[in-house]
Amino acid sequence: METNITYRKMTIDDIDQVLLIEEEAFDTPWTREAFEHEMTTNEYSHYLVAETETKELVGYCGMWVVMDESHITNVAVSERMRGNKIGEGLMREAIRVVTEQNVVLMTLEVRVSNDVAKNLYHKLNFQDGGIRKNYYSDTGEDALVMWVEFK
Repeated sequence: METNITYRKMTIDDIDQVLLIEEEAFDTPWTREAFEHEMTTNEYSHYLVAETETKELVGYCGMWVVMDESHITNVAVSERMRGNKIGEGLMREAIRVVTEQNVVLMTLEVRVSNDVAKNLYHKLNFQDGGIRKNYYSDTGEDALVMWVEFK
């Protein structure tokens, strides 16, 4: 397994590789048009990618930054690279990027059944907030809202 991962800002040229990760990770993946919109039209979006030494993308993280708050929209890691702390690296990089922009609060939703992700977010000092009932349209599963405040 390659372990030398770098993190950088996503570009529109990365969409093809991000879509492969998206389709692997989610039952209801975002479309190319959704990512294109995020990259070209949404002034609040910020996306990061995790890249190997061979320039293969193995993960990505999207967020919106509005004034002093940030909301994680999606995080995914390629199936073959899961368990290598790439999700944690992406989240730490996202936190670094937004705290440099004086963001004081970050929020996200996570499936109530996704214990791996919830454990990661707790490790990064996220707190449990409320429940969004039937949040996920593919299964009707509830989402746990989580948040972290930066001092």
